[in-house]
Amino acid sequence: MQGFVAVVILLAAVRWVFPAVAKPVAGKASITRVPRTPRTPRTPRPPSPLSPKHRIFSVPSFAEAFPDTNAVQLVAARQWGVTPVENREDAESRKRELVYIGANPYYHVDPLYSSIPYLVPRAAVLLQDIGRAFFDSLYVKGIPLHRVIVTSVLRSQEDVAKLRRRNGNATENSCHLYGTTFDICYNRYRTVENPDGPPRRMVRNDTLKWVLSEVLRDMREQQRCYIKYEVKQGCFHLTVR
Repeated sequence: MQGFVAVVILLAAVRWVFPAVAKPVAGKASITRVPRTPRTPRTPRPPSPLSPKHRIFSVPSFAEAFPDTNAVQLVAARQWGVTPVENREDAESRKRELVYIGANPYYHVDPLYSSIPYLVPRAAVLLQDIGRAFFDSLYVKGIPLHRVIVTSVLRSQEDVAKLRRRNGNATENSCHLYGTTFDICYNRYRTVENPDGPPRRMVRNDTLKWVLSEVLRDMREQQRCYIKYEVKQGCFHLTVR
């Protein structure tokens, strides 16, 4: 009994000397939150090759987009072209006026049986720019690279006479006589690929034609050329301006 009384007296003394010990704790214990590590921002994904910015639109109508007749092109051909050459020997002697266009990384020239691979410098630059712009357009649209194919270039008077014997619709006063005019076919293209690498994926000729039509429309709108959409010959007939 004496021990109990002693403990009670001791506790009372401690409470009297240190009153804060007996005060109840107010509120809940605080919780220390560990701050979250900020997320690393994601690198934005590059746009799809066929995103709306680089879609293929083509032209509403080939005939309406490229309506320039031979009569219209003939005016420009006479303005910028050379005097019509008589034959191939005459063309060879006119190299100061004409540029050879038989080989180029941006376009392919078909074997020519009724024309000669020469153009006036102004037309040669136009053809080079068309081939390069076609490459650029294919690249940004994610389409394997192809070269356009040139099917007709400078014609001598002898070439035109032979054509008229085989084809009564061939015009005697052709724009091709002046070295200002060339034909690019729209139903055939040359695939650009590494001969030692994997084959390129196939691309429809219609797809390539749509892309080419966009390039040619831009060239015509920049007033760099006249263009006629030839249905029977399967080509775009162009004269520099």
